[in-house]
Amino acid sequence: MNPAGRAVWRGFGAAKGGQQVTQAPELSVSQWFNTERDLKLADLRGKVVVIEAFQMLCPGCILHGVPLAQAVQKTFSREQVAVVGLHTVFEHHDAMTPVSLAAFLHEFRISFPVGVDAPGDNGMPATMAAYRMRGTPSLLLIDQAGRLRAHHFGQVSEMQLGAEIATLCAAE
Repeated sequence: MNPAGRAVWRGFGAAKGGQQVTQAPELSVSQWFNTERDLKLADLRGKVVVIEAFQMLCPGCILHGVPLAQAVQKTFSREQVAVVGLHTVFEHHDAMTPVSLAAFLHEFRISFPVGVDAPGDNGMPATMAAYRMRGTPSLLLIDQAGRLRAHHFGQVSEMQLGAEIATLCAAE
């Protein structure tokens, strides 16, 4: 846990403290928005990938997670950093349909690609389960080689995230 009581895992550089830097699991997405083709993490190799997992009815996502992802997209070069949204619905399924998500993305002017996390076992979305997310907002950082380097749950400061992304970009 970080000082604010939020779960954070970082795997910068070589594995530290027994933590392994592992390949990021592929996203399991049932539908994509804001992109002409399905995205695969392998297609984004060579870039730092920021994945913002959110629910459109999650207050923390609307107040912190989504605006942070938008700020990252505006701040960093798209040649170096790819921002991807993951709509990870684990509650209120009837209210968070793809039609509702399309309206949400339009109203909040979200232009980065957003995938709908595919249904998984026991009501938990597949990508959420693969990354062992505890809830939303969750933010994942994947390095240029496709390795999971950080996993945040809850609010992340813009300065902290910027430093983590810059560290990964510099390691290129």
